[in-house]
Amino acid sequence: MKLLTKPIIKKATEQYSKGSDFEQMVVAKFFHPFSTWSWYLMNMDDENGSYCWGIVNGFAVESGSFSMKELESIKIHGIGIERDLHFKPIKASELWETLNNK
Repeated sequence: MKLLTKPIIKKATEQYSKGSDFEQMVVAKFFHPFSTWSWYLMNMDDENGSYCWGIVNGFAVESGSFSMKELESIKIHGIGIERDLHFKPIKASELWETLNNK
């Protein structure tokens, strides 16, 4: 599965200048079926498509950078990271609040 589509790339790169501003939208969710970890993409550098900023729900809920190249290289039992096809864009502050109140 392609993790990034042209519309996702367009939205994420348009928001790159917003940095860690939680008023921007989360445009995609990535996960691994054998893990509880999720990566939520807020923005990405259009010159270096591997550098992404978002929310990561792993051992704890954190905001920060992650590498798309690293996500694409992860394989657990031969299965890689997937994109949640049913994810609807949401304001980062709303997602942050939801994840931290679980």
